Amino acid sequence: MNFKLECEKLNININKDIEDKLNLYFNTLIETNKVMNLTNITDKDEVYNKHFLDSLYLTKALSKDKYSLCDVGSGAGFPALPLAITNENASITIIDSLNKRINFLNNTISLLNINNIRAYHLRAEDAKEFRESFDYVTARAVARLNMLLELCMPLVKVGGSFIAMKSVLASEELEESKNAIAKLGGKIKEVINYELPDDAGTRTLIVIEKIKNTPNIYPRIFKKIKENPL
Repeated sequence: MNFKLECEKLNININKDIEDKLNLYFNTLIETNKVMNLTNITDKDEVYNKHFLDSLYLTKALSKDKYSLCDVGSGAGFPALPLAITNENASITIIDSLNKRINFLNNTISLLNINNIRAYHLRAEDAKEFRESFDYVTARAVARLNMLLELCMPLVKVGGSFIAMKSVLASEELEESKNAIAKLGGKIKEVINYELPDDAGTRTLIVIEKIKNTPNIYPRIFKKIKENPL
């Protein structure tokens, strides 16, 4: 895979500074992964393809270059860090419930010397100060879509979008989420499918536009979300 060429197809220019930052991010990720479980993918080409490039494919669902975005449950920093590294006009917030991951992310952000991204140790359902404040909210997670919607839609401002990043989207999963989408103030805008290079698999972006405010009763506590999804 030619990473630079693949990024050009997404209208992303990888200059020397960006290249250096991505390489430092990769090295930091792999070194930290020796003592902390951050990723099962450690081969450089695979990390660049399945993590970095996959993160940047999110731009296919973004309608503007300058935006605010919240990455919920970012894990090792995907898609938040590649987006922040490649677009200084983006203002990015990470929230994650595991403090040791947040420590890794803040250390990495400091090491990379990027100032358009912040990471907070916070559960999405407790992020009251960020309610309805982002142009985009995303989650690259294995949770069911109807659960992700209740956690993420309250953070999206009216007119913005929640973008779920999925490896495989079963049609019944989207169908079962229609009630949650309606209750939380959204509507399905588009579903974008794409193929990663080198036969690395199909991915899906589900874009839910926010057309009205989310009722204040949402999100519920996580136990209720999990036991009784919308």
